[in-house]
Amino acid sequence: MEGRGATILILAAFLAACGGLESRWGGTMSDSAGVTVVSNTDVGIWVAGDEWAFEEELRIGAVEGPPEYQFGSVSRIAVDSKGRIFVLDGQAQHIQVYSPDGIYEQTVGARGGGPGELQAGLALLMGLGDTLLVPDGRSLRINRYAPDGSSAGSFRMVLEEGRPMSYKASTSGTIAEQIRPLSMFMPDEPNETPMDAIVLLGTDGTVTDTLLKFPSGASLSAQGFTLYAAEPAWDFTDEGHLVFGAPDEYRIGSYAGGQLQRIISMPFERKPVADRDREAIHSEMERRWDEGGVAPEARARIWSRIHFADYFPAFQAVAVGPRGTIWVGRVKPASELSAKELEYYHEWPVHEWDIFDAQGRFLGTMTMPERFNPMVFRGDKIYGAWRDELDVGYVVVLRILGDLGAGAT
Repeated sequence: MEGRGATILILAAFLAACGGLESRWGGTMSDSAGVTVVSNTDVGIWVAGDEWAFEEELRIGAVEGPPEYQFGSVSRIAVDSKGRIFVLDGQAQHIQVYSPDGIYEQTVGARGGGPGELQAGLALLMGLGDTLLVPDGRSLRINRYAPDGSSAGSFRMVLEEGRPMSYKASTSGTIAEQIRPLSMFMPDEPNETPMDAIVLLGTDGTVTDTLLKFPSGASLSAQGFTLYAAEPAWDFTDEGHLVFGAPDEYRIGSYAGGQLQRIISMPFERKPVADRDREAIHSEMERRWDEGGVAPEARARIWSRIHFADYFPAFQAVAVGPRGTIWVGRVKPASELSAKELEYYHEWPVHEWDIFDAQGRFLGTMTMPERFNPMVFRGDKIYGAWRDELDVGYVVVLRILGDLGAGAT
C-alpha cells in the first residue's frame, strides 16, 4: 500500500484554496476528492477547565545508591504489554528493565560484539509478542531479545535498501522504519529527487509493506549535517494509519491504507535562522571542544560539515497521543535556549506541543517539564528522559491529567 507523500504539499495547497464552511471552533473544514481539509486558527478550542496538564507519576534513578538505578545516558525507552519499562543506556550499551512501579528486574545485553551484545544501539523497539529489537549502528545488525531477556539472535541490517533514519513501534508491536536512499550520501548530486520511504518490518527484519514515499529531508546528506532543515516527521497508529508532515509548511497529512484522508493546517510564519542562533550553537561546540582538548584542525574539519538552514521548520516532531490526538512539537531557536538546554541541543528535546483532536481541530498547546525529553506515548502516559540540575539522568513517567475525551472524540 504505497502512499502519495510526494504530492502532499501540492494537494494541500490546492484543497486549501477551495475554501470551506465556517465552524464555531474558529477554523474551516472542507472536503474534496475524499480528502478532508482542516484549517485551524492559532487559537485552541479548549476552554477554561478543559486544558490538560501533566503530573509526574514515576521517577527512576538516583544520584547515589545501587548501580541498577543509575544511568550513564538514557538514550531510548520502550514499554511492553505488561507495562514494564526498558531503558537503553547509551553509555553502558545495555538495557535495564523495570517493573511498572519502577522496581529493577534485570539487565539485558552488554557492551561488545558477541551474541546479544551492543556497540551502538540506535533504537529500542517493542515488537510482536514483546520481542525486543535493538538496531546496532556499529555492528550493522538488529539484535532480538525474548520477553525473558535472553538473546533471540540477530539479523543483518538491509542497507541495500537505504540508510535507516528513524524507527518507531506502535503499542501493538508493529515496527516501522524510515529509509533514506544511499544516493543522498554520495559525493555527486543525484539526478532525480531522492525519495525516503516508511516501511513496516517483520521481527526478522524483512520489509512487509510500504506506508509512504516522500522527498528526502536535507538534515543528513553527503555534505554533512544541516541544522534546522525541514526534516519530515511522522508516527503511526496500531491500525497502521500514518500521520506525516513535511515541515516547510504547517501541514499534517493523515493516511489510511496508503491514501491521504485528512490534511491539518495551522498558520505559520517562516522565521529566518539568525546569526545569534548560529553563534549560540558554535559557542557551545567550542566549549565542548575545549573540554575535550580537540585540536584546531579537527574543529575546522567538523565545523565545515555543519550547515544551517535559512529558515526554521514549522515543527520538529509528530506523535500520536491518547484518543487519536495528534501532537506536533514546536521548534525552539538556539538563541532562546538556556545554557543547560544548549548542552543538549543535539538531542533536540521538544518542550512545546500543539495538540489536535482526532478530527484535526487544534485543542491547545502543552509545555513539557524543563529538561524532559519525551520518548514514548502510551495511553495517558508519556515516558521520557529527564536531567536534574546536577546533570544526573532519570527516567520519568508523566500522566496526562484532564478529560481525555474533551474535544478529542
